[in-house]
Amino acid sequence: MTLLREAFLDQVKERGEYDTPQEAERAARVVLALLGAHLVGEVRARLAARLPEGFALILLNPLQSAEPLSPERFVRATAAWIEGASEQTAAWDVGAVLSTVADTAGDDLLEEILLQLPAGYDLLFGRPRPT
Repeated sequence: MTLLREAFLDQVKERGEYDTPQEAERAARVVLALLGAHLVGEVRARLAARLPEGFALILLNPLQSAEPLSPERFVRATAAWIEGASEQTAAWDVGAVLSTVADTAGDDLLEEILLQLPAGYDLLFGRPRPT
């Protein structure tokens, strides 16, 4: 079940408190491109199948990452790719996009996604796990 592109962007826009859909789209594109570099195989394909088509293609053709980024470095990388972003605004961008992705993915797939990522990503997705 794929969210329509507008519904997905509306959710990101609302959570990120962006002024325009373009700002929400820019954040979504960067965050999904970075996320795609961290996911492999069936998990990445299943997540892509639940995203609007344009965003699915970004996830499936990610920015290259030499190594898995820690949550902190993921936020820093997001800041580097978004013009004028600081680490604080990038953390906001990441949270807005990944919490929307978490809702789109559903709990079971999100659990599989988190298994492929370094510790601490549960917080970026807005789904803190008990320690």
